[in-house]
Amino acid sequence: MISATQVLLKADIVKAVSQIAKRAIASVVPKTDLEVSEFQVVNEPILGYMPGSQERTALEASLAKYSGECEDIPIVIGGKEYRTDNVQYQVMPHDHSKKIAKFYWATPELVHKGITTAMAAKADWERVPIDEKVQMFLKVSDQMADIYRADLNATTMLGQGKTIIQAEIDAACEMIDFFRFNCFFAKELLKYQPISEDPATTLNLLRYRALEGFIASVTPFNFTAIAGNLAYTPCVMGNVTLWKPSDTAILSNYLIYKIFRDAGFPDGVVNFLPSDGPVFGKTVTAHQDLAAISFTGSVPTFQWLWKAVGENLQNYSGFPKLIGECGGKNYHFVHPTAEVKSVVASTIRSAFEYQGQKCSACSRVYVPESLWGEIKEGLIETQKSLKVGSATDADTFMSAVIDRKAFDRISGYIEHAKSSPNCTIVAGGGYDDSVGYFIEPTIVQTTTPTDRIFQEEIFGPLVTVYVYPDKDCMSTLEAVISHSPFALTGALYCHDQDFADKAAVKLRGTCGNFYVNDKSTGSVVGQQPFGGARLSGTNDKAGGPHYMLKWASPQAVKQTFVPLHQVGYPYMQQ
Repeated sequence: MISATQVLLKADIVKAVSQIAKRAIASVVPKTDLEVSEFQVVNEPILGYMPGSQERTALEASLAKYSGECEDIPIVIGGKEYRTDNVQYQVMPHDHSKKIAKFYWATPELVHKGITTAMAAKADWERVPIDEKVQMFLKVSDQMADIYRADLNATTMLGQGKTIIQAEIDAACEMIDFFRFNCFFAKELLKYQPISEDPATTLNLLRYRALEGFIASVTPFNFTAIAGNLAYTPCVMGNVTLWKPSDTAILSNYLIYKIFRDAGFPDGVVNFLPSDGPVFGKTVTAHQDLAAISFTGSVPTFQWLWKAVGENLQNYSGFPKLIGECGGKNYHFVHPTAEVKSVVASTIRSAFEYQGQKCSACSRVYVPESLWGEIKEGLIETQKSLKVGSATDADTFMSAVIDRKAFDRISGYIEHAKSSPNCTIVAGGGYDDSVGYFIEPTIVQTTTPTDRIFQEEIFGPLVTVYVYPDKDCMSTLEAVISHSPFALTGALYCHDQDFADKAAVKLRGTCGNFYVNDKSTGSVVGQQPFGGARLSGTNDKAGGPHYMLKWASPQAVKQTFVPLHQVGYPYMQQ
């Protein structure tokens, strides 16, 4: 648990400033720009949800509450609610006849109003000392870990199709970790101050301002934690945001908004704007005060936003930052020395947990001929044991995919596998949308790594195996980078030290998160900062210490206390 007790001050600077104040003006940088309460952080524990446990009972009550109603969710700008004629609904992926949220798409005019409101709120929010901002975030984090935990998990399970464990590690633990660790990283930034050789003569300070404008946060359906992080974390550094939540995550995302609102977060700092994507995108990218776009989603959408920013460069008051994560075609590379049971269990979890809808999910596997028989048998037997069903059933391993569009896309790849001469269905291959958007966990074998099923992002419960000759192990590994334009996560399964050392060098450019004898999913805030390059995004490593710098505009301040009276230099007088 976090404590916020001891105040961190730059003792030497404060002492110097107080001495200087006796004969000159003191530092113009207020202490509130340089100090923050000291605290430490640890990762939020994952609760067990065993039958009869307190957390299980609370979760079941929350599930009953939210599944029995269709919540009306407004557009919120500056604390005021708005509704339009463009009505939308969020349904349960595992039972698409059940509506759980009614919401409204914002018009271009409302998006403009959101920008104006945010910029007005920014003036006051920037003046709030960073320590007060941090304390507010820590308070919210504690509330999310306690009184709101069950509701966050329940809304994520019902609206986004996550099982108990998948909701717990996302909507509770990861989101709490994001807010606590990001506050911690902000605090740590303040610990560095520039060199002042003689503070009595010249004092050098560094403070962090908000970006010059507003931030457009476009968030995904697949992680409630990512939505909260993208919408709220920039505010720690004094920024304001326009939040476009995903249509298929409205219920959980609006709950996040309400939690912050009820904790005393000022109106207008974050504005909740469900919108049609092009309407939101065109409006924010055309505005002169756009400071940054914080994005998680598809490659085409991020490319569209980047292009729109480029086409409007001459209209901006500055140069907007673009921070984006776009998914991947993540791999498991299996060496002949790998442990088969570990490969099987890890690949099943990585490929099929949350229906393969994690950005980091394993989608391609390289297996040596010498191990394929054993691995194939293990994959088939394990796949048979997986229960596919309602997200609310405790024994469900995976539930339905998020919506009709995803169902059609993924089933299209399954049909490709059935008809392609390069592919064979090893396990699964079925799908049914009569009740929910259900797709069986599917394992495909391809004879060539150039087949589209092995190269394109699918974002569903489908993993493809390419079996390579043992003698071609190194050449196959060297080709991994050419088999996909993505570079998010990858894993090496190997117990040969010499090969592992070489592989770690060869695979450097294939992913932003590299795992050895562990699955490609499961990054933890503060432990494995997350992000990738190439078409996977801008690799800004959410969950790491560098992330907060993306949302800050540093200012170096030099203040001299000994007046300059001479224009010339001593050597000129000789």
